[in-house]
Amino acid sequence: MALHIVKLCVGCDSIEDLAAWIDFRLEEKRAAGELPEQFHTTRMVPKRVDEILDGGSLYWVIKGNIQCRQRLLDIRPFTDSEGIHRCHLVLEPKLVPTLWQPRRAFQGWRYLKPEEAPADEANGGKGRAALPAELRQELAALGLL
Repeated sequence: MALHIVKLCVGCDSIEDLAAWIDFRLEEKRAAGELPEQFHTTRMVPKRVDEILDGGSLYWVIKGNIQCRQRLLDIRPFTDSEGIHRCHLVLEPKLVPTLWQPRRAFQGWRYLKPEEAPADEANGGKGRAALPAELRQELAALGLL
């Protein structure tokens, strides 16, 4: 059974905002002649790589709620130019909206057990994805989503 990772999406206000950022970065890489793959750099390297790469996803916390996920394709440890060990979490660039699940702020990333992960929006969202991002956020703040 796949293990997941949950991480704060700092600087994004909505899934649409994250999607636009991903598209922008991939286009930058294409224009520079680089491989257009998306990755997120993190300092801590997961120890449970085999479980994560067995179908795991990175769940993004946006504005206090898990709102979407991206499938993890690879985990690549490396040492940066300052000698600090880091890793690239290589992600499928497709965002999958999920049912919203509140999360308090935390640093870094955390493992997320499959039974604790929110379901995909398509598997029970009942049209929430069609609501504007601002309205979804306001309804979630009121505890209605």
